[in-house]
Amino acid sequence: PPHDWLTLTGGAIGQGLPLAAGAAIACPGRPVIALEADGSAMYTIPALWTYAREGLDVTTVIFSNRQYAILAMELQRVGAAAAGDAAGDAARSLLDLSRPALDFTALATGMGVPASRATTATEFAAQLGKALAEPGPHLIEAVIP
Repeated sequence: PPHDWLTLTGGAIGQGLPLAAGAAIACPGRPVIALEADGSAMYTIPALWTYAREGLDVTTVIFSNRQYAILAMELQRVGAAAAGDAAGDAARSLLDLSRPALDFTALATGMGVPASRATTATEFAAQLGKALAEPGPHLIEAVIP
């Protein structure tokens, strides 16, 4: 169906969640789907509270791979992450989001947003269908192996 796609070309880690809030406020009769990586979401996670407070029809999909992948790529590009290098190992450990593991369903629920976790494509499809069928905010943590 017809839709709009809002994005940046880069340089604004974490912009997805507040961008979705703005889209939902600007067009209250249209559902919004926010696609966001877990590391990026951690920059602006309070946007979930705004979704709940304002009753925004935003379905957020968190792609959860437990790392700041874009920052890891940049670390490698500058040559700072050589395998076996103590400094590179220390730098890479700072980009790991698994110690402790983030629980996006608990974070969302704590801010008033119904949430679920999908570990398979079948689970994800069912959860997305349910979220889109109900007005208001929802969050799906899509676990990426």
